Amino acid sequence: MNLLHKNDRPGEYPPSLYAQTRDPTPAFPALEGEVRADVCVIGGGYTGLSAALHLAEAGRRVVLLEAHRVGFGASGRNGGQLGSGQRLEVDELERMAGREAARRLWDLAEAAKALTRDLAARAGVPVTDGIAHAFRTRAEFDHARGLIDRLARDYGYDRIEALDREAFRALVPSDAYVAGELDRGAGHLHPLNLALGIARLADAAGTAIHERAEVVAVVHGTATTPTVVQTRRGRVLCDQLILAANGYLGDLEPKVAARVMPINNFIVATEPLGPRAAEVLTRPIGVHDTKFVVNYWRLDPEGRLIFGGGENVSYRFPADIFAKVRKPLLQIYPTLADVKLTHAWGGTLAITMNRMPCFIRPAPNCLSASGYSGHGLALACLAGKLMANAIQGQSEGFDAMAALPQPPFPGGAMLRWPLLVAGMSWYALRDRLGV
Repeated sequence: MNLLHKNDRPGEYPPSLYAQTRDPTPAFPALEGEVRADVCVIGGGYTGLSAALHLAEAGRRVVLLEAHRVGFGASGRNGGQLGSGQRLEVDELERMAGREAARRLWDLAEAAKALTRDLAARAGVPVTDGIAHAFRTRAEFDHARGLIDRLARDYGYDRIEALDREAFRALVPSDAYVAGELDRGAGHLHPLNLALGIARLADAAGTAIHERAEVVAVVHGTATTPTVVQTRRGRVLCDQLILAANGYLGDLEPKVAARVMPINNFIVATEPLGPRAAEVLTRPIGVHDTKFVVNYWRLDPEGRLIFGGGENVSYRFPADIFAKVRKPLLQIYPTLADVKLTHAWGGTLAITMNRMPCFIRPAPNCLSASGYSGHGLALACLAGKLMANAIQGQSEGFDAMAALPQPPFPGGAMLRWPLLVAGMSWYALRDRLGV
């Protein structure tokens, strides 16, 4: 299923607060005719832009193709939270891959944060420190405290503080949670501006970026023939191909489509809250909770609440995103019932069976990274660099991620949709029951 045109206007950013407040960046030209490249990158989000930047800075001829605008997809629509670690907690990673591999994966995630902060600094995008995790049950809090101790003891990470109910409520004034934790090593930023900033860096390094260049077919090359990447108005002949379209890849690569499932998520923004911002947060941090259909929020520099949440079991965005997201928002902050919501938007991300990113080589001259499962801001930036490194013969990081189990969804791409409906309905029920 191709989601590039299901919910959005061609070549336009969604009606988000981010699009309204983005840094001015000139549009890049469409692809016309045939061009030659060392590497072609499909997708103009964090993954593709980071790959293009690092390859161009290494002297490679790079062409990047984006179907709409750079940062159009999840990279320009997300909650802006720069989180620590992988999508799975370290105890889960240890059970999956062993302690040594889990430590390697944690170190890669820390490298991802450092890389993202560096890219943000180079692009002039401010990062505000602090992400809190809100717990709904005492059992969740007890488990978190054990992980905090394990991270400090075995992983050398001591930036997370456990907060009991009173301390957490002083930070996040809501009765919805029993306790929480604060990660001072995590942070948040303007996500679209990060994508646009990396695009400017990649462009300056020599990447040929083409917007409105939707890829309609790929013919993988051989040892003696180039890969052919076909758009509606041109094509790229390249030696290496990077797939970085995440939830918008569609059916271009069946091996990826069988393992990566697109899902939708929704965000609203309020009017500036002024003094009432203290009813939401008493410090400028980001927050996310433990629901399967996670709620996440933060305040922007003008005091607007940016809040994401609300499940959806259709690939079509709901007619009233405001109403969809207002419900979980008011469950956490009922006193904001009279506050005006000024922006509402949806976006498509991608998940995997085990919630770990899918790093895969679909063909000998092709690399792909996707399926960040809601934890992609930093990891996507790193994924691009790891693929760039692999093309240059330094594949250790890519191979460490690719060594993780990458099971296809039962029935592959064909049955992902029925599974999504059943799974989201089940977990939404568990969320409502507080399980």
